[in-house]
Amino acid sequence: MNLRAVRAIYTFEMARTARTLVQSIVSPVISTSLYFVVFGSAIGSRISEVDGIAYGSFIVPGLIMLTLITQSVANASFGIYFPKFTGTIFELLSAPVSPFEAVLGFVGAAATKSVVLGLIILATAEIFVPIEIRHPVWMLVFLVLTSLSFSLLGFIIGIWADGFEKLQLVPLLIITPLTFLGGTFYSINMLPPLWQTITLFNPVVYLVSGFRWSFYGIADVSVELSIAATFLFLVICLAIVAWMFRTGYKLKR
Repeated sequence: MNLRAVRAIYTFEMARTARTLVQSIVSPVISTSLYFVVFGSAIGSRISEVDGIAYGSFIVPGLIMLTLITQSVANASFGIYFPKFTGTIFELLSAPVSPFEAVLGFVGAAATKSVVLGLIILATAEIFVPIEIRHPVWMLVFLVLTSLSFSLLGFIIGIWADGFEKLQLVPLLIITPLTFLGGTFYSINMLPPLWQTITLFNPVVYLVSGFRWSFYGIADVSVELSIAATFLFLVICLAIVAWMFRTGYKLKR
């Protein structure tokens, strides 16, 4: 493995985060803090507890997952799209760098940013509400797996997109609505039976449920199913990325 190439790509992407610190870190943290203030105060005054957990504390895992998913997709998609836009992607493709090494550098950097951001938001949340983490190891596992999975999805979107409009299309019209409807602010057990069944087709439900279980030991679906769904999504994204590099889809003209 060409570790020097992986390190170069990874370092470049991480340096871009340092150059855009306000956009990459500060802005998501402030936005999430506003969620705590608005939902924790406004809705929390009407819903005192959910499954025995104070509402303000209950929404913490969902809010972290919301930020994690959106930022993973955004960081990875822009990271690979910009070289395509400027034409420097062809220098990368002609260099002695394998597809695996390129993906490792780009996706590794995007996932690292998301994990760091998730931990910062977790620390920020403790300012507003009391938090308990019953399964810290599983919390980190879900944090890393989700960051990797959606960074891969963002990488796929970045390759697929041939304009800045398309780059925002999937996150705005698909990923964000699925995240909001995935149990971020509520338990799916609060829904009518028909909508509970429909919600189970939303893959984000399994991510939020498993992540919330790692905090409070409660889940809308079984933990085993959450882990299996996360791994399945990761494998599907890996397979799509491998196919894109093997066929040169939107990478070679």
